[in-house]
Amino acid sequence: MERELGQTTLHVFFSVLLVTYIITLVGNLLIILLTLADPALHTPMYFFLRNLSFLEVCYTSVNVPKILENLLSGDKTISFTGCAVQTFFTFFFGGSECLLLLSMAYDRYVAICKPLHYVVLMNRKVSSGLAAGSWLSGLFMSFGHTSMVFTLSFCQSHEINHFFCDIPPLLKLACGDISSKEMAVFVMALLFATFPFMLIFMSYVCILSTILRMHSGEGRQKSFSTCSSHLLVVILFYGSAGIMYMKPNSSFSPSTDKFLSLSYTVLTPMLNPIIYSLKNKEVKNALSRSIGKMWPSLKIELLQSSFSGMKS
Repeated sequence: MERELGQTTLHVFFSVLLVTYIITLVGNLLIILLTLADPALHTPMYFFLRNLSFLEVCYTSVNVPKILENLLSGDKTISFTGCAVQTFFTFFFGGSECLLLLSMAYDRYVAICKPLHYVVLMNRKVSSGLAAGSWLSGLFMSFGHTSMVFTLSFCQSHEINHFFCDIPPLLKLACGDISSKEMAVFVMALLFATFPFMLIFMSYVCILSTILRMHSGEGRQKSFSTCSSHLLVVILFYGSAGIMYMKPNSSFSPSTDKFLSLSYTVLTPMLNPIIYSLKNKEVKNALSRSIGKMWPSLKIELLQSSFSGMKS
């Protein structure tokens, strides 16, 4: 009976994870295609959103397919090299996302607080530089962290009490004094999580202050809708990731750690396109225009096929 319940739980978890992964891929790929296809979305804001969606596709694809494979096959092993690669790309995409969210906050700050200077301060060169800087910073951070962990000696059990290879559970398997390594993880979390989050928080204090001083109710509503979407994504991502990497080792149980890791590697990437599409009129209008362009062609093809069938 207990075995049957265990198998049922695994099947439910596999199904939920698979559906979540499919929604994440479809939603984020749709955002990428819309922001590329619609000229009205060729702005810095949607350039950053396109980068974020691409990051989310990569980020969730690093770990979720392997978790699904493990659940389906029952084989929960991973090679040393595979674990190192998984860790590297997890931190590469995660670190890049931290700084990309900061770039998006800066874009909203300039757009709302300094609208007359927006074209100059957020031109294509600046926005491309901010995006490239986010990616490169994540790359260097990930290389340093992965090198630090996988040059350690692992003399305890090689069983990782986690869904994927992550630095906190890996450090628990290392031999000797690892206090300096834990401090390095903490400092890196400060640089890539706490410091950007504080800058985002300060920028939103200025943004909200500016929105409240607007005379136009429509302008306030539009600005608040756009900013609230980004702020909600920031809270979801930074909240779970910051708690995971900045808490003391004994603060939470392994089960809580697993839940936190799933929240920022699985739930947040799925919710991002939903949040931005449901609360953003420009994205919904772009989707309507795209469907409107597709429908006449589909209608013509249907009529042509019907006409050819009548002739035959």
